[in-house]
Amino acid sequence: MSYWPVGTTSAPPDNSPPSANPFSPTSTSQPSRSASEIIPRLYISDLSFAENPVCLSQYKITHVLSTLPDKVFVPPPSLLPAQPARLQIRVEDFPFAELAAHLPTTTAWITDALTRDPQARVLVHCIEGISRSVSVVAAFLMAQFNWSPSEAIQYIKSKRRIAEPNFGFIQQLHEYGRVSLGRTS
Repeated sequence: MSYWPVGTTSAPPDNSPPSANPFSPTSTSQPSRSASEIIPRLYISDLSFAENPVCLSQYKITHVLSTLPDKVFVPPPSLLPAQPARLQIRVEDFPFAELAAHLPTTTAWITDALTRDPQARVLVHCIEGISRSVSVVAAFLMAQFNWSPSEAIQYIKSKRRIAEPNFGFIQQLHEYGRVSLGRTS
């Protein structure tokens, strides 16, 4: 496995290495698709990017929000001296998996990270950076900018082509808008 020098300032190429953890199920899957900056300092990525100490360091990630049921490899301080703050919500990528109940917590966590420290950089990830992480970031955008689920998802898709939340998560974003944000439409 090859890594890029830590001192480089360019973003890692699309052929970045798979998971830094040799026991991770992602170690044999496709390489990282990299991280997409959705708004300044807020990124979405896949699991292999989130577990890669070089990627985290190059993007100066200070907070990692994991949205998957399995344990995430945390690079040790010897590989990643500046350890990001972490939050994990355990949710499967099934249309009927309970996501809406977590959205107030994830939105508050992202908001807190971005408002407390102007240098904070938040990474939200799931396995592929397509459905769960996109839904969590969409909920944040809905709360932050008073957007509908459709507006939030379309905006994310403009920044991350592969974004495609499952239909159940889209329904739960509407529920989040009604119940937690007090929206009627």
